[in-house]
Amino acid sequence: MPDQQPQRRQAYEALLPRLRALLEGETDVIAVMSTLSCELIQAMDSFHWVGFYRNVGNDMLKVGPYQGGHGCLSITFDRGICGRCATTREVQLVADVNAEPDHIACAHTTRSEIVLPVFNRSGELIAVFDIDSDMPDNFSELDARYLSSILDVFKTLP
Repeated sequence: MPDQQPQRRQAYEALLPRLRALLEGETDVIAVMSTLSCELIQAMDSFHWVGFYRNVGNDMLKVGPYQGGHGCLSITFDRGICGRCATTREVQLVADVNAEPDHIACAHTTRSEIVLPVFNRSGELIAVFDIDSDMPDNFSELDARYLSSILDVFKTLP
């Protein structure tokens, strides 16, 4: 991943103004989730699944909105990398999903993953944001920083 960092940074920097323009004035959480998923999968060639697992209560995540192949429909907080993110409320960077006993294989081609918690303006966990790649070690702290910044939009919604 280190050799890709300058290109990845440029891709995020090009994406940020587009996201601001697209989301200006939008207050619907699902519309924002849909737009972010669409724009990120279009902007980043190495992302093959981008989407949200919404916190529906009772320690349960439900898929959607997302872009890519089918996702697992439901994930409990005690399962998988998404569940770990929901439980710890911390970014999960996974360089090799095959080395993770907790990984839930929704797509057999996934090699690496990043999952970020998504909070509303009250600080409540409303979702986790999951991005998968067919490339090993495809995510870094650079991705975590940019994506966390992008997800701050949910803290501004009513």
